[in-house]
Amino acid sequence: MPRRVQARPATDAAEEGIVGKLATRRHGPADVIRRARMVVKSWEGKNTQTIADELGCHPKTVRVRVARFNALGIEGLQDAPGRGRKARLTEQERSTIVGLIGQVPPGQLVRERDGELYVADEEGEAHWSLDALVRAAQERGIRVGRSQIRRLFLHEGIPWRGTHSWAESSDPDFVPKERRSSRSTPNPR
Repeated sequence: MPRRVQARPATDAAEEGIVGKLATRRHGPADVIRRARMVVKSWEGKNTQTIADELGCHPKTVRVRVARFNALGIEGLQDAPGRGRKARLTEQERSTIVGLIGQVPPGQLVRERDGELYVADEEGEAHWSLDALVRAAQERGIRVGRSQIRRLFLHEGIPWRGTHSWAESSDPDFVPKERRSSRSTPNPR
């Protein structure tokens, strides 16, 4: 039989008020609200099985959460720091990469106010490709790869397609289509 875990009494009226207020909330982080309800029900003298039945969870969950509250107090109601891999890019770096799309690529022709065409970098890309974005990000000191930029755009909801140059093909057997026949030519019967 598992040992019985009871939530420790509140250290002061402020802690009791905060936990009670969290337990009665309707909006907010659902996990924190549920954990606060576990603590309040434990303060009411209910056992772990009864609390688990009322909240629709496993009794072990109640025991773990109440024990965490006993050890850490109100901080124990919050989520523990994640154990997974931490993000390699900061939010500032992510927003810089996303902002690059809105800028003119370095090799694109830009018309000046006087009507003259100007190119910032004649060797640069005329359109944004994943490789061009990687180079631009690395020039700004951000270490990032093509696949990471693609995942970033998918996560941000930015549609991404590779750019195609219809005038050329990398296929060695590519033969352009012939001209279409005239519509006035009758079809053979």
